[in-house]
Amino acid sequence: MAATSTFTHARYVLGENPLTVVSFGLFFLLVLLAAFGPWIAPYDPLASDTAIKLMAPSAEHWFGTDHLGRDVLSRVIVATRLDLMIALSAVALAFFGGSVLGSLAGYYGGWTDRVIGRVIDTVMAFPLFVLAMGIVAVLGNSVENIVYATAVINLPFYARVARAEIGVRRDSGFAAAAKVAGNGNIGVLARHLYPNILPAMMVQLSLNMGWAILNAAGLSFIGLGVRPPTPEWGIMVAEGAQFIVSGEWWLAVFPGVSLMLAVFCFNMMGDGLRDLIDPRRRT
Repeated sequence: MAATSTFTHARYVLGENPLTVVSFGLFFLLVLLAAFGPWIAPYDPLASDTAIKLMAPSAEHWFGTDHLGRDVLSRVIVATRLDLMIALSAVALAFFGGSVLGSLAGYYGGWTDRVIGRVIDTVMAFPLFVLAMGIVAVLGNSVENIVYATAVINLPFYARVARAEIGVRRDSGFAAAAKVAGNGNIGVLARHLYPNILPAMMVQLSLNMGWAILNAAGLSFIGLGVRPPTPEWGIMVAEGAQFIVSGEWWLAVFPGVSLMLAVFCFNMMGDGLRDLIDPRRRT
């Protein structure tokens, strides 16, 4: 019965908002390309052939070729894995760290709230992309450091949401009943309060996925991200921007459209995830 109820609820939510269906479809397409991209790509994304450089889109090369004769479609497909991996890793770190810090601050209050709040305010005091640039510039522009920098600038969003949601619910009736039943503070926080803030956190998580991809692409665009010749959407847009004036529009347009669709996908998934997880939507 529980499985049937969950399926019915999911079908209702998806049927109520067609854009949610589109966003989930794009998400599964991104996952498919990330998982099987090297095998799906029609050409080697690193193989260059100057004899066919700057070839316009054609039946042989659907997205054309770049200034080194590399197939743009293959590079766009293979780049999906790296961009999605950076975004997922960074958001997972930010989600875990931010939700833990915010939950502790919201539940215990007092000096715990003040200390954690000051740390979060310090991070938020900097322009976030500039802070990410500084972190990567100091640590070095490796994939790991891009993940850490992106996680740091996204952590305050989860901390603030968790703090606010836990603060509203910590004195509620069901939390008091859980304490009377013999649960300790950590048990009440982990088993009774935290699951109730997940709908709001899921919306933030989905939005941060789009921002994380944009952040990674932005760092690569200015030369502080992934290094060439590794296929990555930000690098491809940066390289293609040099040729737009001379008419080779496809070099920047196709990776740019891929980046736009990925951000659109995660932004639209937020509402769907909230409705699927929120217990109040099951009534």
